[in-house]
Amino acid sequence: MNRREQQPHTTPSGANNPRLQKSSVSAMATDDGNAQPSKTNCDRRRPEEEGDASRLHHMSQQLVGQIVTPFLREHIPGIYAPVGKPESMAMMNNPTKDPNSKYCYRHRPDSKCRRAADESKMALIQRDLESLPSGDRQAITNVWSLFSAAPTKHRELMLQGIITQCCFPQLSTVSREVQEQLKIDFLSALPDELSLKIICYLDCASLCKAAQVSRRWHALSGDDAVWHRMCEQHINRKCVKCGWGLPRLEKKRLKEWKDQRQAGQLMPTRPRTPVAIAASAPSPGKRAASPSDDEGPAKRACVNSIYHSTELVLGKERQKKFRPWKDVYRDRFRVGSNWKYGRCSMKTFRGEHTNGVTCLQFEEDILATGSYDSTIKLWNIETGQVIRTLEGHTSGIRALQFDNRLLVSGSLDSTVKIWNWRTGVCINTLHHQGGVISVHMDGDLLASGSIDRTIKVFNFKTNISWCLRGHTDWVNHVRLDVASRTLFSASDDLTVKLWDLDTQTCIKTYEGHVAHVQQVLPLPDDFEFEDEQSREADTVSVSSHRSGTPAPRPSSSLSSSVADEERAAYGRLFIENPDRALPPRFMLTGSLDNTMRLWDTASGKTLHHYFGHVEGIWGLAADTLRFVTGANDATVKIWEPSGKCERTFTGHAGPVTCVGLSDSRMASGGEDGEVRLYIFEGDPSVTEEVGTPC
Repeated sequence: MNRREQQPHTTPSGANNPRLQKSSVSAMATDDGNAQPSKTNCDRRRPEEEGDASRLHHMSQQLVGQIVTPFLREHIPGIYAPVGKPESMAMMNNPTKDPNSKYCYRHRPDSKCRRAADESKMALIQRDLESLPSGDRQAITNVWSLFSAAPTKHRELMLQGIITQCCFPQLSTVSREVQEQLKIDFLSALPDELSLKIICYLDCASLCKAAQVSRRWHALSGDDAVWHRMCEQHINRKCVKCGWGLPRLEKKRLKEWKDQRQAGQLMPTRPRTPVAIAASAPSPGKRAASPSDDEGPAKRACVNSIYHSTELVLGKERQKKFRPWKDVYRDRFRVGSNWKYGRCSMKTFRGEHTNGVTCLQFEEDILATGSYDSTIKLWNIETGQVIRTLEGHTSGIRALQFDNRLLVSGSLDSTVKIWNWRTGVCINTLHHQGGVISVHMDGDLLASGSIDRTIKVFNFKTNISWCLRGHTDWVNHVRLDVASRTLFSASDDLTVKLWDLDTQTCIKTYEGHVAHVQQVLPLPDDFEFEDEQSREADTVSVSSHRSGTPAPRPSSSLSSSVADEERAAYGRLFIENPDRALPPRFMLTGSLDNTMRLWDTASGKTLHHYFGHVEGIWGLAADTLRFVTGANDATVKIWEPSGKCERTFTGHAGPVTCVGLSDSRMASGGEDGEVRLYIFEGDPSVTEEVGTPC
């Protein structure tokens, strides 16, 4: 007999045990490499042969009455009647009870962030519920009812128990649904003051996106206070967050805009109309209308109607004149974007000068140019035509400056002439011992630099003039600073000097250039310099302020001892007179050594060198956002204060001798007799890219 046949047939222990069979099946499923966690094997489902059976057995009405009904009876009144049933007279007599005291923050009926039910989600739940057997639907509904009626502590206990039993797919569902339900419109829930405070932290792009969320967000994102902050943060300065800086409006446009805003804020007074005057002053030979006259009330009504109509007209005018800060920012942003990407339109002024252009200035629609042909020409920028020619100098014009009425010119004929450029009349002539290369007028003072190595200062108010001596070669450029009563000068002796106009002495001498210094330019008070090293170290940049101390941003402050050292750097008089404003903290110089330098006027140190021109620099202009240089290599370059060359412009057939800069325009004049004006205003669609990015 076969040994296998001799062995008795035995049944493994536990073969009839369903639990062990289920465990063995689970183990086999686990050993199977193809078995992955899914809805069929990770939610403790019953075997497939039991799939048709109802998962949730019908709950008897007796069990429902014993468990579910008492629970709902106990807790539902607290939900649908938040105050609950009055348990005592004290509760009934408590009128200050908050009717929403039992609601959570999310479900308060008066909560602004309470959302309406998700229609698509509710429809999906309804569809899935209807696909289940009736008993399952009843059981699930009972679970929802129990949870909905449960107090906070009971709900937390239920959730903890349910989440503990959940498998990963259910936990993923919980996580997804929780993230969606936690989203609320917080700006609708918060007061306007806090909402605006939050909105003010957004940049321009984020504000535009926020405006598309809802009507509430659109209104907050377009609030005038938000865009006023944006303008303060970006206009005439570079934002430390986004790196953008927007140009300031030109002086006249800025003044007109301020006047318009002030006019928009003024309420009209009741006008004294001619009808009112006639009603109050009777004509000769006629008696005054008494209150009993029938026409009295009619006349008074006429006066009131005229006043109201006049007020309506003035109100419409105020609405037209009022310009929101958002429009100001949009206009400045368009101009700043055009500067950044070189989008501009260009006008060329040529054919009138018979020799090279040596100096220029433009304001609004007027362009003034001086030339070696001994003439000064005034151009209409819009038409490109010469509107007046000033003749009187007998040699080349090297410098000019004009305001609303006066024009000052310096010539190689050793004279300074003061003109009324609107009439073309020469008002006064001042003399030097040599040719005049530079002039600068500020208030009642006029300074001129000459080939005779001297600087003359004229005070029109006192009719006093004096001479500053100290340079050993031609004085190429002078610049007054009336606030601090100082003067800057650049010379062919390779130096720049700072003079005290009160004592008529030299305060400091700046040395470093290795060739003739052609230009010196004190930078505005709100100029901020931040080099690459300070950016990497995340340090605070320093700006120039009239208080005399380098004013950092509000995150830091300087001690009084450091402030005293800063004042001492400019001389004894600045220490003895602490109320006297200090000279500008920063200045720019351009030289024939092909470089431009940024200086700290207090320490006398060079903060940055600007390299790029291959021949000497003749012209220099700057504001708080950019520097412009014109050089003997026939190019014009735009620089960032950090030292990066943004763009290079060509087109002149000879050396560029002078440049000009405003918020939205740049001009250059050359020895080819041409003046090229670049206008960065206008929609990008009507401009074209000019120049070469560096």
